[in-house]
Amino acid sequence: MNLFLTGAIDFCKGTANIWQIVGYVLLVFKIIIPILLIVFGMLDLGKAVTASKPDEIKKSVTGLAYRAVAGVVIFLIPTIVGLIMGFVSDFSTSGAKDDFEICRSCITRPNGDCSGYASDAWK
Repeated sequence: MNLFLTGAIDFCKGTANIWQIVGYVLLVFKIIIPILLIVFGMLDLGKAVTASKPDEIKKSVTGLAYRAVAGVVIFLIPTIVGLIMGFVSDFSTSGAKDDFEICRSCITRPNGDCSGYASDAWK
């Protein structure tokens, strides 16, 4: 087995705590950002409706639609990352594939299987 590949096999296991933090950040972004985008869009729409100007209402509805689409896209980013990681996960070396699964589980499910590896990495 190649020396480079041998060092790479333990990379995800040794850095599981970092990948778990990245997973938590993605989880927070997945929840908070879409909610904030929709709330701010609704506030803008409410201001436009109370102003009773048709041009402002049309502009606010358009802005709300863009924000809703942006919220859905941000919500789907972790899913897209998971799909890309799934395509990459076809390694020929079983040790590298097992290590890659640690990275994948830490990013996509930070509360799940990753917790044991992350606590070992903090030591």
